[in-house]
Amino acid sequence: MIKLNCNVKRRTIMIFPQFDNVNIIDEIREKYDPLANHVRPHITLVFTFESNLTSIELKEHLEKELIGISSFRLSMDNIIRMDNPLGMYLFLVLKEGIEDIKKLSSKLYTGILEPYKPEWLNDKTFLPHMTLGNFTSRDDLDKAFKDVSDIKESFSTIVNKISVEIIDENEDSIIDVEVNLND
Repeated sequence: MIKLNCNVKRRTIMIFPQFDNVNIIDEIREKYDPLANHVRPHITLVFTFESNLTSIELKEHLEKELIGISSFRLSMDNIIRMDNPLGMYLFLVLKEGIEDIKKLSSKLYTGILEPYKPEWLNDKTFLPHMTLGNFTSRDDLDKAFKDVSDIKESFSTIVNKISVEIIDENEDSIIDVEVNLND
Protein backbone atom coordinates (compact mmCIF):
# COMPACT_ATOMS: atom_id res chain seq x y z
CA MET A 1 0.00 0.00 0.00
CA ILE A 2 1.29 3.46 -0.89
CA LYS A 3 1.17 5.96 1.93
CA LEU A 4 0.74 9.59 0.89
CA ASN A 5 2.82 12.14 2.74
CA CYS A 6 0.41 14.57 4.39
CA ASN A 7 3.25 16.94 5.22
CA VAL A 8 3.68 18.11 1.61
CA LYS A 9 2.96 21.83 1.40
CA ARG A 10 2.75 24.29 -1.51
CA ARG A 11 4.91 27.31 -0.76
CA THR A 12 6.25 30.45 -2.39
CA ILE A 13 9.01 32.75 -1.14
CA MET A 14 8.35 36.42 -1.76
CA ILE A 15 8.57 40.04 -0.79
CA PHE A 16 5.44 41.93 0.23
CA PRO A 17 6.38 45.56 -0.58
CA GLN A 18 4.84 48.20 1.67
CA PHE A 19 3.84 51.05 -0.68
CA ASP A 20 2.06 54.19 0.58
CA ASN A 21 -0.04 54.17 -2.61
CA VAL A 22 -0.75 50.41 -2.70
CA ASN A 23 -4.47 51.17 -3.18
CA ILE A 24 -3.77 51.80 -6.89
CA ILE A 25 -2.22 48.34 -7.23
CA ASP A 26 -5.09 46.81 -5.24
CA GLU A 27 -7.69 48.40 -7.57
CA ILE A 28 -5.98 47.02 -10.69
CA ARG A 29 -5.55 43.55 -9.16
CA GLU A 30 -9.21 43.47 -8.04
CA LYS A 31 -10.20 43.87 -11.71
CA TYR A 32 -7.62 41.64 -13.38
CA ASP A 33 -5.89 39.24 -10.97
CA PRO A 34 -7.87 36.16 -9.88
CA LEU A 35 -5.54 35.82 -6.86
CA ALA A 36 -6.14 39.38 -5.60
CA ASN A 37 -8.32 38.18 -2.72
CA HIS A 38 -5.97 35.32 -1.83
CA VAL A 39 -2.53 36.95 -1.59
CA ARG A 40 -1.32 40.52 -1.05
CA PRO A 41 0.67 42.30 -3.78
CA HIS A 42 4.08 40.61 -3.91
CA ILE A 43 7.30 40.00 -5.81
CA THR A 44 8.23 36.34 -6.10
CA LEU A 45 11.75 35.19 -5.26
CA VAL A 46 11.16 31.40 -5.27
CA PHE A 47 8.24 30.30 -7.41
CA THR A 48 5.57 27.97 -6.05
CA PHE A 49 6.95 24.55 -5.12
CA GLU A 50 5.63 21.48 -3.33
CA SER A 51 7.76 19.85 -0.66
CA ASN A 52 7.75 18.31 2.79
CA LEU A 53 10.44 20.71 4.01
CA THR A 54 9.66 21.94 7.50
CA SER A 55 9.26 25.58 8.48
CA ILE A 56 12.41 25.23 10.60
CA GLU A 57 14.44 23.91 7.64
CA LEU A 58 13.23 26.77 5.44
CA LYS A 59 13.91 29.41 8.09
CA GLU A 60 17.44 28.07 8.65
CA HIS A 61 18.07 28.07 4.88
CA LEU A 62 16.85 31.66 4.54
CA GLU A 63 18.85 32.86 7.54
CA LYS A 64 22.02 31.21 6.16
CA GLU A 65 21.58 32.55 2.61
CA LEU A 66 20.58 36.05 3.73
CA ILE A 67 23.64 36.63 5.92
CA GLY A 68 25.19 39.92 4.81
CA ILE A 69 22.17 40.93 2.69
CA SER A 70 21.01 44.40 3.67
CA SER A 71 17.68 46.13 3.27
CA PHE A 72 17.42 47.80 -0.12
CA ARG A 73 15.37 50.34 -2.02
CA LEU A 74 12.84 49.09 -4.52
CA SER A 75 10.83 51.17 -6.97
CA MET A 76 8.38 50.24 -9.71
CA ASP A 77 6.69 52.46 -12.27
CA ASN A 78 6.05 50.67 -15.55
CA ILE A 79 3.10 48.41 -16.37
CA ILE A 80 3.79 46.02 -19.23
CA ARG A 81 1.87 43.21 -20.90
CA MET A 82 3.51 39.81 -21.01
CA ASP A 83 2.37 37.16 -23.45
CA ASN A 84 4.60 34.08 -23.46
CA PRO A 85 4.29 30.28 -23.25
CA LEU A 86 3.85 30.56 -19.45
CA GLY A 87 0.76 32.77 -19.77
CA MET A 88 -0.69 36.23 -20.41
CA TYR A 89 -0.14 38.83 -17.71
CA LEU A 90 -0.03 42.47 -16.72
CA PHE A 91 3.23 43.08 -14.84
CA LEU A 92 4.41 46.05 -12.82
CA VAL A 93 8.16 45.94 -13.39
CA LEU A 94 11.00 47.18 -11.26
CA LYS A 95 12.87 50.37 -11.95
CA GLU A 96 15.19 50.09 -8.95
CA GLY A 97 16.17 46.92 -7.06
CA ILE A 98 16.24 44.52 -10.03
CA GLU A 99 19.74 43.24 -9.32
CA ASP A 100 18.93 42.90 -5.60
CA ILE A 101 15.89 40.74 -6.40
CA LYS A 102 17.83 38.60 -8.89
CA LYS A 103 20.64 38.12 -6.35
CA LEU A 104 18.18 37.12 -3.61
CA SER A 105 16.39 34.67 -5.88
CA SER A 106 19.66 33.13 -7.02
CA LYS A 107 20.92 32.73 -3.43
CA LEU A 108 17.65 31.17 -2.27
CA TYR A 109 17.62 28.61 -5.11
CA THR A 110 20.65 26.85 -3.58
CA GLY A 111 20.96 23.99 -1.11
CA ILE A 112 17.62 22.54 -0.06
CA LEU A 113 15.72 24.68 -2.61
CA GLU A 114 17.93 23.92 -5.62
CA PRO A 115 15.76 20.98 -6.78
CA TYR A 116 12.75 23.32 -7.02
CA LYS A 117 14.28 25.84 -9.43
CA PRO A 118 12.22 25.85 -12.65
CA GLU A 119 14.14 24.85 -15.78
CA TRP A 120 13.08 28.04 -17.58
CA LEU A 121 14.41 30.32 -14.84
CA ASN A 122 17.79 31.91 -15.44
CA ASP A 123 19.36 35.35 -15.28
CA LYS A 124 18.20 36.17 -18.81
CA THR A 125 14.57 35.02 -18.38
CA PHE A 126 13.93 36.26 -14.83
CA LEU A 127 12.10 39.57 -14.96
CA PRO A 128 11.42 40.68 -11.37
CA HIS A 129 7.85 41.98 -11.28
CA MET A 130 4.55 42.22 -9.47
CA THR A 131 1.65 40.51 -11.23
CA LEU A 132 -1.31 42.87 -11.68
CA GLY A 133 -3.40 40.68 -13.96
CA ASN A 134 -3.65 37.14 -15.32
CA PHE A 135 -5.60 36.44 -18.51
CA THR A 136 -6.84 33.55 -20.64
CA SER A 137 -7.49 35.61 -23.77
CA ARG A 138 -5.27 38.03 -25.67
CA ASP A 139 -8.31 40.30 -26.20
CA ASP A 140 -8.83 40.61 -22.44
CA LEU A 141 -5.11 41.27 -21.93
CA ASP A 142 -5.12 44.02 -24.59
CA LYS A 143 -8.25 45.66 -23.12
CA ALA A 144 -6.77 45.60 -19.60
CA PHE A 145 -3.46 47.03 -20.83
CA LYS A 146 -5.31 49.85 -22.58
CA ASP A 147 -7.28 50.47 -19.36
CA VAL A 148 -4.11 50.87 -17.24
CA SER A 149 -1.80 52.49 -19.80
CA ASP A 150 -2.55 56.00 -18.50
CA ILE A 151 -1.36 55.14 -14.98
CA LYS A 152 2.01 56.81 -14.50
CA GLU A 153 2.32 56.28 -10.75
CA SER A 154 5.60 55.37 -9.09
CA PHE A 155 5.77 52.89 -6.19
CA SER A 156 8.74 52.96 -3.79
CA THR A 157 9.68 51.23 -0.56
CA ILE A 158 12.54 49.76 1.43
CA VAL A 159 12.62 45.96 1.39
CA ASN A 160 13.60 44.62 4.80
CA LYS A 161 11.84 41.25 5.08
CA ILE A 162 11.52 38.01 3.11
CA SER A 163 8.39 35.89 3.59
CA VAL A 164 7.55 32.25 3.00
CA GLU A 165 3.88 31.57 2.40
CA ILE A 166 1.94 28.36 2.44
CA ILE A 167 -0.75 28.21 -0.24
CA ASP A 168 -3.77 26.40 1.15
CA GLU A 169 -6.37 24.39 -0.78
CA ASN A 170 -8.40 27.60 -1.39
CA GLU A 171 -5.31 29.37 -2.86
CA ASP A 172 -5.14 31.58 0.26
CA SER A 173 -1.73 32.78 1.41
CA ILE A 174 -0.72 31.88 4.97
CA ILE A 175 2.56 33.38 6.18
CA ASP A 176 4.75 30.53 7.42
CA VAL A 177 8.19 32.09 7.97
CA GLU A 178 9.56 35.65 7.88
CA VAL A 179 13.22 36.62 7.96
CA ASN A 180 14.44 40.19 8.32
CA LEU A 181 17.26 41.56 6.19
CA ASN A 182 20.14 43.41 7.84
CA ASP A 183 19.61 47.14 8.40
